[in-house]
Amino acid sequence: MRLNIFEIKLPLENPVLLFSLILFIILFAPILLNKLKIPHLIGLIISGAIIGPNGLNLMLRNSSIILFGTVGLLYIMFLAGLEIDLADFKKNSKKSLVFGLYTFLIPMALGVLSGLYILDFSLQTSVLLASMFASHTLIAYPIISKLGVTKNRAVNITIGGTMITDTLALLVLAVIAGMATGEITNEFWIRLSISVLLFAAIIIFTFPIIGRWFFKRFDDNISQYIFVLGMVFLGAFLAEAAGIEAIIGAFLAGLALNRLIPRTSPLMNRIEFVGNALFIPFFLIGVGMLIDYQAFFKDLETIKVAAVMTIVATTAKFLAAWITQKTFRFSVDERRLIFGLSNAQAAATLAAVLVGYNIITGQLPNGEVVRLLDETVLNGTILMILITCTIASFIAQKGAQNIALAEAAEDTPYETENEERILIPVNNLETAEELINLSVTIKSKHSRLYALNIIHNNSADKSADKKAKAILHKAVNTAAAADAPMQELLRYDLNIVNGITSVVRENNITDLILGLHHKKGITDSFLGDLTEGILTRCNTTTLIYKYTQPLATIKRYLVAVPDGAEREIGFPYWLIKVWNIAKNTGAKLVFYASRKTLDYITMVHENHPLESEFNLFDNWNDFLILSRDIKKDDCLLIILSRREGASYNKSMARIPTYLNKYFQTINYILIYPIQSALMEERSLSFTNHSVLEPISDNLDRLDDIGKTIANLFRKR
Repeated sequence: MRLNIFEIKLPLENPVLLFSLILFIILFAPILLNKLKIPHLIGLIISGAIIGPNGLNLMLRNSSIILFGTVGLLYIMFLAGLEIDLADFKKNSKKSLVFGLYTFLIPMALGVLSGLYILDFSLQTSVLLASMFASHTLIAYPIISKLGVTKNRAVNITIGGTMITDTLALLVLAVIAGMATGEITNEFWIRLSISVLLFAAIIIFTFPIIGRWFFKRFDDNISQYIFVLGMVFLGAFLAEAAGIEAIIGAFLAGLALNRLIPRTSPLMNRIEFVGNALFIPFFLIGVGMLIDYQAFFKDLETIKVAAVMTIVATTAKFLAAWITQKTFRFSVDERRLIFGLSNAQAAATLAAVLVGYNIITGQLPNGEVVRLLDETVLNGTILMILITCTIASFIAQKGAQNIALAEAAEDTPYETENEERILIPVNNLETAEELINLSVTIKSKHSRLYALNIIHNNSADKSADKKAKAILHKAVNTAAAADAPMQELLRYDLNIVNGITSVVRENNITDLILGLHHKKGITDSFLGDLTEGILTRCNTTTLIYKYTQPLATIKRYLVAVPDGAEREIGFPYWLIKVWNIAKNTGAKLVFYASRKTLDYITMVHENHPLESEFNLFDNWNDFLILSRDIKKDDCLLIILSRREGASYNKSMARIPTYLNKYFQTINYILIYPIQSALMEERSLSFTNHSVLEPISDNLDRLDDIGKTIANLFRKR
C-alpha cells in the first residue's frame, strides 16, 4: 500500500487535515488581525470566506461545519442568558421592553418602506425583508465578555431587548410564511399561541427544578458540563417544536439555569472556555463560508439590493440605539455597546432569508419559479451579514474598551495594594472543594487566596505529608478551575490553632474560612475552642461553614443580624461578603435584624440592588422563630460576635444547640466580624486597617460607613 501525501484534491476530505486547518485558523486569524486592530470575530468570518467553497474551496460547508456552527450560535445566546444579572434584568425590564420595541419597530418601518418604494417588492416580501432587519444576533457578545463589561446596564438592556425583537421578528416570519403557503387560519393562531406559551413554561419552570436535582446528586465536572449542554439543546429543540427559532430556546435555557451556575464557579469557567475556544469560532467560520463574492460581479441588481439592505438595517439599528440613549440618558460608550450588540445580522436573518427563498409563490411562462425572496436578496443578505458584523464588532469593541478603561481608572493604587487575603484551612478531601467554592464566591476583585494544611509535628504517620499535599492539590485545582489562583501553604506545628494564627499574622490575612464536616454538627466544645483560640487571636472576618448541598443549588440566604451589628468596625466587611454571595449565585437575601440595622442594610440595597427581603427581628431569645421560615434549599447565615463585641448577645451561646437540633439538614454559615477591641492589640496588622479609618472615629455616622461600603463595592 502506497500513501502519497502530495495527492491532495480540493475540497479537502481528510477529517484530520480539515480539523487541523480550522484549529490553526482559530489560533492565528485573531493574532494576525489584532495587529491591524481588527476584531478577531471579523478575522474568523473572513477566514471562512477565504477557505470556503466560494473562495479557495479548501473545504465545503458540510454537515459537520453546520453542526458545530449551530452549537456555537446556541452557545452565544445561552451565554447571554446565563451571564445576565437577573436582579438588574428585573430592574431594567421596562427599559429592555422599550429598547426591544424601538429596535423592532424602527427597522420594520424602514424595511417595509424601502422594500415597497426602493426595491419594488410586494407587501409580503417587504414585510419579511423588514423582519430580517429587525432581528439581530449577539455576535459581539464574546468581545464584551472578554473585556469584562457584561454587567453594564446597557448590555443588560440590550440582551433583554434582543429576546423581545428576535421573538417578534421570528413570529413575523412564521406568519408571512403561513400566509404565503395559505396556512393562516384560526387554528394556526391558536396552535402557535399555545405551543409558545407551553414551551416557555416548560423551560422557565421545569429546567431549574431538573437542574437543582442534578447538581445536588452529581458533582462530576464532566457530567455537569454534558448536562448543561444537553439542556441547551433540549431548550432549542422545544423552541423549534413550538414553531419559533432555536436561539430563543437557548436563551431561555440560560435564564433558567442562571442561578444554578454561579459566575465564579468552575462550571461557568468551563462553559465559557469551551464555547469561546471552539464552538463560537466554528459558527463564525461557517458564516464566512456563505459569502459568495462572485455574485456581486455578475449582477448589478444584487449590488443594489445588498447596498439598500445594509444601509437600511444599519441606519435602523443606529436610530434605535440613539433613541434609547436619549430616552434613558446613557453615555456615548453605552450607546456604542447597544448599537454594537444589536447591529449584527446573522442567525435569525439567515433563517428568514432561507425560509423566504424556499417558498415558491408562482412560475413564469419559461418555467422559472418565482420565490418569495429571490437570489438577489439571498446574496445581498450574505453581504449584509458580513458588513453589519464588521461594523458591530468595531463599535462594540470601542465602547467596551472605553468603559473597561474607565472602570480600571477607578481602581486607585491604594485599592489594589489593600487587597483581600482569604485563608482556607483544609484538612479533609470531602470538604475542601466546597470550602474553595465558598471562598471564590465571596471574594472581591482584588483578592488573594491561600489554602493551608497543618501537619502535627509529632505525627508518626508517614503518609501525613502525602495526604496533606493531595488535599492542597485538590484545593488549588478547584480554585484554578474557577480562574482564581491560589497559593498552597503547608505548615508543621504542634497545635492547629497556633499554626493558623501564625499564618494569619505572617500573610496579613483579612478573611478566614473554616469548615465543618457535612455529616457532623457544631459542638459547644468546638465553638469554645474556637472562641478561646482563633477568634481571640485572629481579628479577621471569620466564616464557619457547614454544607449539606452545593452552594449553586441554594435558593435563599436567611441572614440573622444581631442588634448593634452596624456599630462593629467589621460591619462593612462581612456585608460585602454576603452581597458577593448573592451577586455571584443569584440567590435571594432575606435579612432579619433590628430597625436601625436594617436602615444601614437597606441603604446599601438602594445603591446596589439585589433580590432581597427585610424583616424586623430584634429578640434573639426567639431565635427559633427562624426555623419556621427555613426551606430545604435555604442557607442560614448567622452574624455572631466575640464576647467583648458591641453586638454580643448572651443568646448566641445557645446557637450550637439550635443548629444541631433544628437546622441539621440545611447549609449554614456563622460569621464573626472584625471587631474594634481586638484591633487595639498591636500584635496583628492588616492591610485593610487604613480602609477602616473613615468609620473608626464615629461608628454611628451613616455617611462614614457609606464611604467605606462604597469603597468596598468599587473594589468588588
